[in-house]
Amino acid sequence: GYPAIRPPWGTLNAIDLNSGQIRWKIPFGTYPEFEARGIVTGSENYGGPVVTAGGLVFIAATRDGYMHAYHKKSGKLLWQFQLPVPGFATPSVYEVGGRQYVVIACGGGKLGTKSGDAYVAFALPQE
Repeated sequence: GYPAIRPPWGTLNAIDLNSGQIRWKIPFGTYPEFEARGIVTGSENYGGPVVTAGGLVFIAATRDGYMHAYHKKSGKLLWQFQLPVPGFATPSVYEVGGRQYVVIACGGGKLGTKSGDAYVAFALPQE
């Protein structure tokens, strides 16, 4: 049931649109059974990222069900949160009363994952 090629099986990439060069590329997503053995695989993913004006990249998209925040310039993982079911969707960023939020639709159901019907919103820290 796993891909028949050598990992990584999914990556998150930052591309400089002016030069076309890849700025950074990291394995994206996990299979817990491999992660427990220290094997980094990445995984198939469905859904894209959003980037905030402050340089945070938010993305869920993987079967492991995590919402992630990465540093836009380095690709360093800054934060992650276990969603109720996978968020195979692109998050949205919005503002209310001067505060910025990120929301993701969590439906799961793909790749043998549990199905659900939740929206999960996160408030970004105020400066």
